[in-house]
Amino acid sequence: LAVLNNSFQLSSPGLLHSSFKLCAVPLSRRTFAAEAKKTYSREKPHVNIGTIGHVDHGKTTLTAAITKVLADAGGASYKKYEDIDNAPEEKARGITINASHVEYTTSNRHYAHTDCPGHADYVKNMITGTAQMDGCILVVAATDGQMPQTREHLLLARQIGVEHVVVFINKADAVEDKEMLDLVEIEIRELLTEFGYDGENTPVVIGSALCALENKQPELGVNAVLKLLEIVDSYVPLPKRELEKPFLLPIEGVYSIPGRGTVVTGTMERGIIKKGDDCEFVGHNRSFKSVVTGEPEKTRRRSISRLLCLYQKPAALFCITTGI
Repeated sequence: LAVLNNSFQLSSPGLLHSSFKLCAVPLSRRTFAAEAKKTYSREKPHVNIGTIGHVDHGKTTLTAAITKVLADAGGASYKKYEDIDNAPEEKARGITINASHVEYTTSNRHYAHTDCPGHADYVKNMITGTAQMDGCILVVAATDGQMPQTREHLLLARQIGVEHVVVFINKADAVEDKEMLDLVEIEIRELLTEFGYDGENTPVVIGSALCALENKQPELGVNAVLKLLEIVDSYVPLPKRELEKPFLLPIEGVYSIPGRGTVVTGTMERGIIKKGDDCEFVGHNRSFKSVVTGEPEKTRRRSISRLLCLYQKPAALFCITTGI
């Protein structure tokens, strides 16, 4: 290798006596680190939504279809089915076990979407996912109609306090008889009424999440998903956040994470919390004083922040809030 007058000559079996010109390109700024540190800015009102229903009725497929359709409009990052159900056990069994979370934006709102498991063995995880919803999408397969977990999930949603439900009758492409679709809709409306919802006026969308993913039959695929999102925008009202009240976060679960300490999970019910705020853990006739630590980002609000990491230091107990 020889360098002379801003050029170098390289001798190698493949590049024998080849010459290359050296040049310097000025970098006005370092964009890579800036992009990595860019803070997410939410400009639209936030709503928590999710999918519930019987196992294998298409909840995760619909979640993936929503992200795909909105990704084409720049409102989401496309999440494939296998990216949503990404745990090894979920991939092996082909079902959702843990509640999964995705985010997307419509023309009017920003949504945090929870995809709940439908299998009877994982009802606890479904309850945890549903507890943070402002509204939900009940997914019913047109090939089956209502099934045991359809009833169970709807009843639990009602008991938890989810007041607004939109129905998506999925797999319509697999049903040739239109009367079957009508029967499924009537059946679901009766079920909604039975559990205390306004079954007669509840919006029902008929479509196929798989068609939306595969770009087939637009009326049942992409157009049905867009119609569903428009209805959710208009039917599910913006929740009233009790930001002026004292901060309250009931603890739902306690875990021990190696290297981090004790981790507790829960959903903020009211108030706001910021870095540096004092907070208190109360219960079992004991109380602990604590200081909030973590990233100095925007105020954490109900259902956006669900994780507190506690770790012991001399004479102090610290907690970290992490957005989900």
